[in-house]
Amino acid sequence: MARHYRWLAVIVLLVAFCVWVSLPGTTGLDWNNDGTLDLVVEQKLGLDLVGGVRVLLEAQLPPGSFTAEDLQRAADNVNKRVNGLGLTEATVQVQGDRRILVELPGVTDKKQAVNTIKATALLEFVDFAGIPGAGNLDDARILTDEQDQLLKARGEQASGDLLRRPDNGQPFSTILTGADLKSASAQFDAQTSGFFIAVELSDAAAATFSQFTGARIGQPMAIVLDSTVLSAPIIQSQLGASFIIEGQFTQDEANSLALQLRSGALPIPMREEAASDVGATLGQESVNLSIRAGVIGVLVVLTFMMLYYRVPGTAAALALIVFALLNFAAYKLIPVTLTLPAITGFLISIGTAVDGNILIFERMKEELRAGKPLGMALDLGFNRAWGSIRDSNISTIIICSVLFFFGQTPGASVVSGFAITLILGLLINLFTAVIVTRTFLYLLASWLQKPLSEKKWLLGA
Repeated sequence: MARHYRWLAVIVLLVAFCVWVSLPGTTGLDWNNDGTLDLVVEQKLGLDLVGGVRVLLEAQLPPGSFTAEDLQRAADNVNKRVNGLGLTEATVQVQGDRRILVELPGVTDKKQAVNTIKATALLEFVDFAGIPGAGNLDDARILTDEQDQLLKARGEQASGDLLRRPDNGQPFSTILTGADLKSASAQFDAQTSGFFIAVELSDAAAATFSQFTGARIGQPMAIVLDSTVLSAPIIQSQLGASFIIEGQFTQDEANSLALQLRSGALPIPMREEAASDVGATLGQESVNLSIRAGVIGVLVVLTFMMLYYRVPGTAAALALIVFALLNFAAYKLIPVTLTLPAITGFLISIGTAVDGNILIFERMKEELRAGKPLGMALDLGFNRAWGSIRDSNISTIIICSVLFFFGQTPGASVVSGFAITLILGLLINLFTAVIVTRTFLYLLASWLQKPLSEKKWLLGA
């Protein structure tokens, strides 16, 4: 019995933690602009529950100058960006032959979201060797040969206010672009109390960059984003595959830039055709009714288990409460964006959890009817039902994994929300059905040993 008391202590601590996480005012970990750490955990809600922003993007290139594959690749990159914003239930889908529709749940800063999505984020490392006063060109807008090629592909002329090389009037030479990046992340500098971008180049680009910087020591090199010079530092030594971009960034600016660089430049420049705030499609009253229906359903199930299986049903009811708390805590910690399909997945997982307990109890009742003592009947009930519980849950997890995989396709993310909550419920059920229910039932059997031995109906037999 000592083992069951140890498990009870673990379960009590786990429940206390889950209750704390599930409370509306609970917070988790997050960095402030000044580098201090705050606690921030919040439940993310989908567009159908909380509303958000809907953005329609249109290609800026003329028809025939790009393919359907280019448009799909742009949609995939946009999908990466909105996922990087923490919007796990965002919808990104191609509409027609030149448009992309984006729906962002829970977004309040519409302008920042739209800018992050549609920006081409053309990062360039530009040769500034021999340019007088290069250090004074921060925030200047220049024309590079890479930008010049993009403009010609669109059938456009470079703006006259873009600076060119003063010695020959030609565009500045681009050494590398953001397409050569392997990774980019925003990091905090405690010494300057600011943020910078840590960059890592691909292996092939690293060799080119190392050769260039080795030949330009003592000369300036500009770091240019969408024609704007971020900085033009002097090359102090030969640079390798890893380096940093400094530009007195705020946290939001650094995160947004790193996200754009990680997800890659959009293969097609996009313009915002329409952006609008979207109200919750279900409405607050519909959400309340859905929650009420779910609570009533759970209470009915708990009542049935306790009336039909008596003491084992009471253990199962307690385990089901633990199961629900574990799920709610997981949704906030991962986090999982709750939509109506996601909530449906959770409710189905409750049915699966109850089904596992029923398998155990029915097997236990068979052993009691065969004349086995209570302790042996409990052991056989759990041991012989475990294989069925394991196999049924694993087979459903495999199916849900397929759903989740196909849900990664832009426009089908609501399917992945259903799959995620159902997979989580099935995994947690493997713990609660075997460990939590077993612990509660063995302890109840120990505390009520005499009445259970005399009154078999208390065991539902």
